[in-house]
Amino acid sequence: MSDYRERRALIGGGAVVWTRTAGAGPQRVLPDGCTDLIWSGTGPDGELIVAGPDTRAHLASGPPGTHAVGLRFAPGAGPAVLGVPAHELRDLRVPLAALWPDAEVRRLAERIAERTAGWAAERIAGRESAPGRVLEEAALGRLRTAEPPDPVLAAIVAGASRGTGVAGIAAAVGLGERQLHRRSLAAFGYGAKTLGRVLRLNRALDLARTGVRFAEVAATAGYADQAHLAREVRTLTGVPLSRLLRAPGG
Repeated sequence: MSDYRERRALIGGGAVVWTRTAGAGPQRVLPDGCTDLIWSGTGPDGELIVAGPDTRAHLASGPPGTHAVGLRFAPGAGPAVLGVPAHELRDLRVPLAALWPDAEVRRLAERIAERTAGWAAERIAGRESAPGRVLEEAALGRLRTAEPPDPVLAAIVAGASRGTGVAGIAAAVGLGERQLHRRSLAAFGYGAKTLGRVLRLNRALDLARTGVRFAEVAATAGYADQAHLAREVRTLTGVPLSRLLRAPGG
């Protein structure tokens, strides 16, 4: 069975550091509006990859027991660190070396290798993951020289989380709908409407995991009815809600 843990990241802004040990078979990674900087323990020295914002579930595979550590940025926060608009990474997993200079990626990989020695014992003891700390340090370094975040992003996320329509969000942030779409693509990887669907899905899953009846989940999360909830879950995750909740880690 896979093992997954997470904690708040030192960089703040809603970012988290997560660790995962792969179980048997692929792991279903659900869309959440976020981007991730990931170190995977595959190969002799591991690899550094970037996971873009997903519009549908992604099946992550790897040999059982493989360790991975990721720094997940809150919706809209990833581009400042990664250096590319989010829509260029939508539904993709790409090597970090495709985005950052080779020398910078090499130094990051070397720092992780230096500090990974003995990490397995630390992890068993419940202590912090060395790769996670190195990823945080790299992100902090990039944020020091990054452009200030787009000031409307927080309001866009808030509106999408409440289920506000595109026209309402555009009016609230003082943009035309086309401007809103362009800035949402750059920050989130997709428009405000899709962002709202993804955030609503995660809100619904949080409720369903606590044992709330599906009809009540649909009403509380903002779906028209239970059938609407079922269609959206299947569209975005690839499986029915009941099967999703039965899966390991569901």
